[in-house]
Amino acid sequence: MPVGELLLQGVELMLLGMGVVFLFLTLLVGMVSFMSFLVTRFAPEQAEATVGLSRPPPTIGVRNDDQQVVAVISAAVKRYRERHKTGE
Repeated sequence: MPVGELLLQGVELMLLGMGVVFLFLTLLVGMVSFMSFLVTRFAPEQAEATVGLSRPPPTIGVRNDDQQVVAVISAAVKRYRERHKTGE
């Protein structure tokens, strides 16, 4: 087969493939939009947020357990750095 025919068939195949992908993506976008419409139309309304909280907010600060964890991690980092000193 001449090179011209092969190139023409290649272009035809490329356009066919791109057309199929374009149609599929268009269909996909349409279906997602339709599902979004259905969900917003038929989903129950959400209840209003209550003014009061059911439990108190967490306290700000570091607990004793957290301080111990920080101390252990700091010691491990210090020991690692001492063992792996570079020739600075």
